[in-house]
Amino acid sequence: MSDLDDFKATYFDECSELLLELEEQFHAIEEGDHSGDRLNAVFRAIHSIKGGGGAFGFASLVQFAHAYETLLDHVRDGRVELSEPVAALCIRANDIVADFIHAAQTGGELGADYGADEKAQFDALTSGGTLAGGDDDGPPMEEFDIDFEPVRVFLGSDAPQGDAFEAPPMPAEAEDRWTIQFRPHSELYARANDPLLLFRELATLGEIEVRAVLDVLPALADFEPFGAYCHWEISLTSPAVTEAQIAEVFEFVEGNCDLTIARGSAAPASAATPVSAFSNRFEADDPGEQISFAALAETLKPARKAAAVSPVAPLARAAAESAESDSDRRNGVQSIRVDLDKIDRVVNMVGELVITQSMLTQQMDEMLRARYQELVRGLEVLAQTTRGLQDSVMSIRAQPVKTVFSRMPRLIRELAAKTGKKIKLDTIGENTEIDKTIIEQLSDPLTHMIRNSADHGIESPETRRAAGKPESGTVRLSAEQAGGSILIVVEDDGSGINRERVLQVARERNVVSADAQLSEEQIDQLIFAPGFSTASEVSDISGRGVGMDVVLSNIKKIGGSVQVKSWAGRGTRMTLRLPLTLAVLDVMLVKLAGCPYVIPLSSIVETIQCARSNFSRMPTGNQVMQVRGEYVQVIDLAQRFEVQSEASHDSRFVVLCEGEGGAKVALVVDDIIGQQQVVIKSLEENFESIEGIAGGTILGDGNVALIVDVQGLRSSGPQRTAA
Repeated sequence: MSDLDDFKATYFDECSELLLELEEQFHAIEEGDHSGDRLNAVFRAIHSIKGGGGAFGFASLVQFAHAYETLLDHVRDGRVELSEPVAALCIRANDIVADFIHAAQTGGELGADYGADEKAQFDALTSGGTLAGGDDDGPPMEEFDIDFEPVRVFLGSDAPQGDAFEAPPMPAEAEDRWTIQFRPHSELYARANDPLLLFRELATLGEIEVRAVLDVLPALADFEPFGAYCHWEISLTSPAVTEAQIAEVFEFVEGNCDLTIARGSAAPASAATPVSAFSNRFEADDPGEQISFAALAETLKPARKAAAVSPVAPLARAAAESAESDSDRRNGVQSIRVDLDKIDRVVNMVGELVITQSMLTQQMDEMLRARYQELVRGLEVLAQTTRGLQDSVMSIRAQPVKTVFSRMPRLIRELAAKTGKKIKLDTIGENTEIDKTIIEQLSDPLTHMIRNSADHGIESPETRRAAGKPESGTVRLSAEQAGGSILIVVEDDGSGINRERVLQVARERNVVSADAQLSEEQIDQLIFAPGFSTASEVSDISGRGVGMDVVLSNIKKIGGSVQVKSWAGRGTRMTLRLPLTLAVLDVMLVKLAGCPYVIPLSSIVETIQCARSNFSRMPTGNQVMQVRGEYVQVIDLAQRFEVQSEASHDSRFVVLCEGEGGAKVALVVDDIIGQQQVVIKSLEENFESIEGIAGGTILGDGNVALIVDVQGLRSSGPQRTAA
């Protein structure tokens, strides 16, 4: 892969983050937050996308983004009102920008007129029209077209006096006048920033006079193409402007320029040239001779080579000065981009370290512990360090769930438009962090759950009014950490699950037998059956019976569970319980028929000796155990896995576990060895899927132990055993 390809990959990664930022900002704008910070964030995101696209020659993307950026500039200035139709236009524009980025990334073609309607509406709004009259038959906007007249830039120092800037008369009140010295670094241009946009923004604060200072412009032979030789002196006159308002204009380029703001006027620059735009050609001292960019680049080749080998090259000096100034200015969080494969390799190495540490600990018998106490202390320190290293690596892989949550407001808008309902989305805990591998598996389940709430849960405005509810229904999406798990909840205030209808459809489709007697919780779980749907007709939202089935299967793949609770007329709550990570697991090591098994520690409530347990039998023959007035289903793992137990009944142990919805199950094992950490290995990838087994792991002594799937055992049916 070439350096250019690396730069492009970085640009597309940044675009993904910026598109998510746009989603978040417009969600807040739709909620009524029209503050300047929101609009500035949107403007900066589109500006960054446009700048990077221009650097790589993505002309279609740049032209559309520039027209979009112009509209946003008018909205920020108050020249265009951010009404609901304008906000809707901007949201459509975000989708179009995303399509342009995807086409640039994959090499696809979108067509010459893609986004032309939206672009015409941009032009109509910025020219004083309305969305209704957004047709524009004029010529297409040129790339980086800005409403300034071109200026002649002379390479010599003796610019004709007739071309010098003639400043308009300035007011005499010094307290109304500000002088700004603006010296950009080369990094400012490398990041696709344009000083002219800053000057135009500054002009909204008052009357300005801009002078280009060319005192340090070198001779042509010494000219460094990437150097920043021109700086500007700006006089701003306004009776009400403050220094903070002026500094805010330059906030986006902070760290990439030297900025001085002082009250009062300054002496005129010696070689001042009015700044309004860059021409596309340089002019030589002879007015009849023009030097094109191609010819200029050819002329500068020797100087470029000299700069590349010279330790005091202007570009090197500028970069060093900029880096130094950046380090002085930046006190916030610094970050780097790391390929996920590299992090995965580190995670695997940490896993091997956990296994090795466990192996060393198991080799220490009581005699060695008494004889080599220093070695024991060293192993304890190694265990603590290993745990700290594991936690640090896992935190690197962790990402906030808002990367998934931020896609849901758009989904709600689309569903509301298609169903004719009024739906509002509330998000809570979007900064909760979870393993990136799990986050990648969340998008489809959450999409289907929200579709289900919008189509089956939330009622029409008329129905809600008749029931005494607000016309607008609410879908609440929340995330929180609970012990070693992450809980993600999708809750709506709709009509709830119609259990009679669900049971009727389940019997019609032979999902359950006609005489089956099910509890309310069991009926609610029927919505996850493959092919199950209560929709009377198939639409593009629901009706095919694949949505909730996808939810359950995808969540089970990552070791999670789904719980449903519904209240008639009040709504439905669906809770996803997910592991924090898929790499390392805290477990309880147990023994069964002489072989080790592990049970996830997050599922265990308590352990009880069988001799002290109160077992009984139901009329159906199923074995249960009474725990503090509650009857719990009993599963003997030896019989379930068809192995011969080597322990007597009274010497065995009961591991009380909690499954979905707080339902408990008692697992009977031969012995309890202890608690430790294990590295999870997939059985499906290395062998095949086994009912009741969630995966495998390698213990410190080299033996393989199977990880018990508590929820899988409970939902696979009751077990008949002898007490």
